[in-house]
Amino acid sequence: MNVIFPMGAVIVVAALAATPWSAAVGEERHCLALTLYWEAKHHGRDSMIAVGFVVLNRLHDDGFPHTICEVVRDGGETPPCQFSYWCDGQVDTPPANDDQWALARDVARELLDAPPGDPTGSALFFHAEDIDPPWQVPRSPTVRIGGHVFYR
Repeated sequence: MNVIFPMGAVIVVAALAATPWSAAVGEERHCLALTLYWEAKHHGRDSMIAVGFVVLNRLHDDGFPHTICEVVRDGGETPPCQFSYWCDGQVDTPPANDDQWALARDVARELLDAPPGDPTGSALFFHAEDIDPPWQVPRSPTVRIGGHVFYR
């Protein structure tokens, strides 16, 4: 089953073929919201949008998986991985009443339903400003947003 999201991203959810369409979309939205929360909760809405666009930009790139959940989980549950919350060995359940979790869910819905312009310059990678880039291949920085540096 293919699900078409904004920006022309075709999300292949073959593994969820027996699942109703709304459940598949709900899982993808949840994966995106978790990523926004854990990667950018201390940096606010603009940073969440920027991190979200890294996920969405990867959907358009043949070098990455083709669903949001697969993009986020790319690299497995042990480092190295782009989305450190996924491979840090910690529990990934946000507190139910957390305002930043509510914001992350709202931003994920916006990014999938009516996305704003991409503030990252089509970035595929990012890292926190306070660490050195973790990869060996040189990448071109595009912008700094909310405590993160974004790269193509």
